[in-house]
Order: sequence, then structure tokens, then C-alpha cells
Amino acid sequence: MVQQSQQQSTWQAIIRLLRWDRPTGRLILMIPALWGVFLAARGMPPLPLVTIIIIGSFVTSAAGCVVNDLWDRDIDPQVERTRTRPLASRELSVQVGIVVAIAAFVCAAGLAFYLNGVSFFLSALAVPVIIVYPLAKRFFPIPQFVLSIAWGFAVLISWTAITCHNTEQSPWNLANCIGTEAWLLWGATVLWTLGFDTIYAMADREDDRRIGVHSSALFFGKYTPEAVAVFFTGTATAFALLGLQTQLAFTFWLTWIVAVCGWAWQYYRLRQPEIEPTLYGQMFRENVGLGFILLAGMISGSLLS
Repeated sequence: MVQQSQQQSTWQAIIRLLRWDRPTGRLILMIPALWGVFLAARGMPPLPLVTIIIIGSFVTSAAGCVVNDLWDRDIDPQVERTRTRPLASRELSVQVGIVVAIAAFVCAAGLAFYLNGVSFFLSALAVPVIIVYPLAKRFFPIPQFVLSIAWGFAVLISWTAITCHNTEQSPWNLANCIGTEAWLLWGATVLWTLGFDTIYAMADREDDRRIGVHSSALFFGKYTPEAVAVFFTGTATAFALLGLQTQLAFTFWLTWIVAVCGWAWQYYRLRQPEIEPTLYGQMFRENVGLGFILLAGMISGSLLS
């Protein structure tokens, strides 16, 4: 009975290590991938491909979380928000963490094999970025930018899964699969990620300053709300250009207005002199909702155009 209880506790800790008990962070990676596949397919991608992208985004983001916790296992105990993570609390060993990370990457690679050569090539390119991101906070003043590049790969992988589908395209023929629309979506995704992850980093400013690691929230200092506003303004502009470029119907523009209002409301709250610490996490979750609202607009806007 005791051994069974210990096994259950270990599996529960592994689920927490993968962050599958907190799906918000997994969904927020899935969103750009779905933006890419639905826009590239004009609202009607193959269902098996959508399924692969959904599962792949869950597995890939989980792998990234494990890698992050492996690098930060000695830093996380010093941060209030992260001190109870399984590797930080020594609930799981480093060896278990490495095995889980390898298993997650192998699963992601297996799913990527169902894509074409260009998409698989991009998937492989994303792995070093995912691995390096946790280290960036030690030497790079805006580590959130590295995360944004990783998020941008989700767009390019899913986009090329459609535009290079059933072709013999070589990985070196990348330009034949990615046009202006894809790069606009990539830019919107990078700026959006910079915005919401800078908000998320604001919750850890004091701990990060004390430990001596970098974040965009520390880099921009008192101007962090304005930096977030610039990122979200750039996101909205890129989406507007994308809507015009792809001639999306009016339903997309309705969701675009909702998103812009949501980002403006977030900026207004960030400007308040007193902010509850829980508000940063709340705004992070709000961006998941805004992302899905935009996805609905892209799908309907493509089908009605």
C-alpha cells in the first residue's frame, strides 16, 4: 500500500513537472500554432493535422517546462512562485527530470515525423531555442525575447505543414513555403509573447533582482507598462496588416477590436499605482482567452471571405 502511494505521488509530481496540472501555459503555445494552420488552410485544415498540432504543442511546451526546471532547480527555491516545483523542492531527482525531458522530446519528434520535410526541419531548429531559453536569463537582458522566438516557431511549423503539404519540398526551400502572410503572423506572435510574458515577469521582479537574473520587467523598469503597450500595439498592427493581406471577412475585425480593447484594458491596469500580485497571472490567462477569440475570427473570417 505504501509503495503504491509512493508511485502515485511520483506520477503526480511528474504531471506537475510537465505542468499538465496547469493547462494555461500549454494552451498559450497551442494558440499561435492553430493560428498558423487555420490561416494557411483558409479556415479548413485537415483534422488529423490539427490533432497532431494540438498534441504536439502540449508535448513540446511540457518538454520546455522540464528543461526550464532542470536549469533552474537551484534558482527556483529562492523564488516564492516556484519554490514548490518538483525539482526545486527535490521531490523528483535530476535523473527523473532528464528522463522525462527526453521522453517528451522523443514524443514531439515522433509527431513531427508526420509533417513534411520543411516543417520537421523547423521543428528541429526550435529545439536549441527551447533548451537555451532558461539560460538566457543569466546573461541576456531580455530573455523573454528568446521565448518569443520559440513561440514564433509554432507559427512557421504549422504554416508550412499546410503550404508544403504533399510536396517534395527540401528544407532549404523555406522561402517557397513562407510568404508575407506567414511573416506577419510570426511578427504578431513574437510581439504578443513579449507582451504577455513581460507581464508575467512583473510578478517575480523583486526575487529576480535579489537573485541577479535578468527579465524584461527589470530591463524596462518603471517603463514596463509602456513597453507592454508598445508590444501589444505592434501585435495589433501586425494582425491588422495580416487581415488586409489575407482579405479576412468582417468577423475577424470584430475579434480584432475585442483583442485591442483587452490589451488596452491590461495596460490601464498595469498603470495603476497599487497592483495586486495575483493580477499579473490573471492578465496572462486573459491573453489565452484573447488568443482563442482571435482564432475564432481567423477561422470565420477565412470561411466567409
